[in-house]
Amino acid sequence: MTIRWIRTLMFGLVVLAWSATAFGQIGLMITIAPPPLPVYEQPICPGDGYIWTPGFWAYDADFDDYYWVPGTWVLAPEVGFLWTPAYWGWGGDRFVFYDGYWGPEVGFYGGIYYGFGYFGVGYEGGRWDNGRFFYNRAVNNVDVTIIHNVYNSSVSNRYTENHISYNGGEGGISARPTPQEEAAARQRHVPPVPAQTQHVQQARSNPQQRASMNRGKPEIAATPRPGEYNGRGVVPARAAGGNYTPPANRGGHGAATQPRENTGGQGQRPENNAGGRPETNSRPGNNARPDNRTAPNSYSHVRELPPAERPAPVNTGNSKQDQKYQQQQDKLYAQQQKERQKVAQQQQKEDQTIAKQNNEQAKQQTEQRHQQQTQQLQQKHQQQQQQMQQRQAPRQAAPSRKQPGK
Repeated sequence: MTIRWIRTLMFGLVVLAWSATAFGQIGLMITIAPPPLPVYEQPICPGDGYIWTPGFWAYDADFDDYYWVPGTWVLAPEVGFLWTPAYWGWGGDRFVFYDGYWGPEVGFYGGIYYGFGYFGVGYEGGRWDNGRFFYNRAVNNVDVTIIHNVYNSSVSNRYTENHISYNGGEGGISARPTPQEEAAARQRHVPPVPAQTQHVQQARSNPQQRASMNRGKPEIAATPRPGEYNGRGVVPARAAGGNYTPPANRGGHGAATQPRENTGGQGQRPENNAGGRPETNSRPGNNARPDNRTAPNSYSHVRELPPAERPAPVNTGNSKQDQKYQQQQDKLYAQQQKERQKVAQQQQKEDQTIAKQNNEQAKQQTEQRHQQQTQQLQQKHQQQQQQMQQRQAPRQAAPSRKQPGK
């Protein structure tokens, strides 16, 4: 089994973990505390129906470093849906990442003060009314000459501002889920839309977004829309939220583990103790190595996947056995290529159909479904390859029972 194939398999599992986080799985578990949240301004809202999604620190195990995912305005995937932000929580021996999700109510996001309506509990930035989203101008940057569905509701002195980026542990936020937030976690959710996952990947690929480079003050703190990292409207951080010293000895890879499933039902965000809340009693190590995963490299369509590679043939020393294994690998490769082509053609046909409808909401829903199809197909193929590798792994010869000199 080659190192490259192992990394490909782990990548597929990461993508699966990321897409499933909002439906009850944990995406990342590490022992390094995230930096404080930077100070930045909100870009102006680009139009009706866009919901603010605050920036957050994600983690990249390839570089053993946090990187800043800029806050951005995202078109809601469904009328009536709101965004529950991602957050980090302390799970007793490591930090656990909980991905954000869309749903009819805002759930628990660690009590983190993200600002712009997300002050640790619920959302004060706006509300849906008769199919339209109304923006609270007291906390949102909205041009009233373009967007007229606005109101003004002050929230001053109701919340305590801070820049803490995680819940639980030493120095973390001590908030716990309310019954309403726990109920919201059990409602129907949808994961981040494709534009959001691509937005994360762009941040991950930009070295200037890494905490070791920007010391907690990213050059791109917020964008007007997902993926718009250049040009007008991009906002730099005004200041770091506090001191941050990246751990030493970077450059290695964290040991990978399987994401843990939540048994509390679909849509419930998992926690690590009996009360369904992050623990607060253990102190994390500042320079400990990561225990889990990178943020995902997400593909929206099958046609965007990297070319499939045949696994390296196993050399058993038996030419007939090797030929049989090669035939099995070629058959699996051809079958997977056929499945790829079939799904890609169907996705292209659906894209062409939806493009004629000029319906932005239906387009986003279709893109989201295509992304899930792509991730499921990729993981299926990688599992098939792993199973074949295991079947074809050469058996070691049994040790001789003959004693030396006999």
